[in-house]
Amino acid sequence: MKSVIRLLFALAIFCAAPAVAETMREAVLRQAALDNGLRPAEELWPEFEPDKAVAGKLLFESELLSLTRNVSCRNCHLDEFGSADGLPLGHGAGGVGTGIERMKSPAGVLSRNALALWGRGGVGFDVFFWDGRVDASSGSVLSQFGAMVPSSDPLVVAAHLPTVEFREMIGESDETEWLRQGNVTAAAQVHQEIAGRIIATPEIADSMAEAFDLDVAELTYLQIAEAIAAFIRSEFRLRDTKLHRFVFGGQELTGQELAGGLLFYGRGQCSSCHSGPYFSDFGFHAIPFAQFGFGFNGFGIDYGRYNFTQDPQDRYAFRTPPLFNVTKTAPFSHSGVEPDLAGAIRAHVDPLAKIDTSKLSPLERAEIYQKIARWSQEPSYAVELNERDILDLVAFLSTLEFDPEAEQ
Repeated sequence: MKSVIRLLFALAIFCAAPAVAETMREAVLRQAALDNGLRPAEELWPEFEPDKAVAGKLLFESELLSLTRNVSCRNCHLDEFGSADGLPLGHGAGGVGTGIERMKSPAGVLSRNALALWGRGGVGFDVFFWDGRVDASSGSVLSQFGAMVPSSDPLVVAAHLPTVEFREMIGESDETEWLRQGNVTAAAQVHQEIAGRIIATPEIADSMAEAFDLDVAELTYLQIAEAIAAFIRSEFRLRDTKLHRFVFGGQELTGQELAGGLLFYGRGQCSSCHSGPYFSDFGFHAIPFAQFGFGFNGFGIDYGRYNFTQDPQDRYAFRTPPLFNVTKTAPFSHSGVEPDLAGAIRAHVDPLAKIDTSKLSPLERAEIYQKIARWSQEPSYAVELNERDILDLVAFLSTLEFDPEAEQ
């Protein structure tokens, strides 16, 4: 009888062991997420300005902000593509339609992938664009405006830039050639023209005047940028994800999601850069993605952060992209060269698996070698991940999805 009891007791321990181990794995993942800065979504919400956001929505969707009157902010930030545009490279002024159809139209093709807008302007979100050309991480706003920065709010400063970018919201023609000098005076002239259009459009101007408690004639581009910023902060605020509910509410993850999370915070080294409440350290890192398109510097080259700082150490470095809703925002990388998330992860740790160097020119190979040299300083350098690991990481990243229509 005693032997039977001992057998039953041993069996009970054996059967319970996996459950205990799984609970420990969950505890480790929860703590890792907290240690790396995960916070409830609502803690990252800024102070909302509903009246300004209403006016900002009208502006965000208006082609009046384009000097050539043929593109709006909404054309490149669509719900169906996770607030991006679903294309490798942004297609701006003159574009028609969405997705593949827009690529077939006479659009101005940009040098970089359109970034999603989730969390922009939230608490602590203070570095904007792939190259950080608007950066308030030091406490003051550094930007292309230099000492003439129009606002102490970095999102408002960022909202000044798309409207003065060639091919983005300015079409290329003889009439716009004078703007290529790219100085603050030229930008101010464009902004003044846009403000005049808005003032002459009652359905937008009246809403703005009421929101800012100004006469219509007093409106300037600064109020336009502030209204757009208010809309972005409201429309693209973060919502709770499955990971939030796991960490703060006890919701269970699948075995694959759990395995991917432990990889993300452990051996995969992902959280070395994708940390903090937005899953970005807002730093600049070099991943040797293959270059798609002509590149910001031309000839298929994009030096990234270097274009803003002129520091050779910043060549090929780009701001760490936040990861909320990342599963919805393909294609990936600064040039949109990776069509799926698994491929983007593979490129982080094993770039030569994604690049056929035999088909590259000597210049292109030289660029790859220089990128790899810069990449060798990154935490993800030569991390070994097999296909199962990568699929587990994709599963974990799916826990960062949320429905923007969900009430919270």
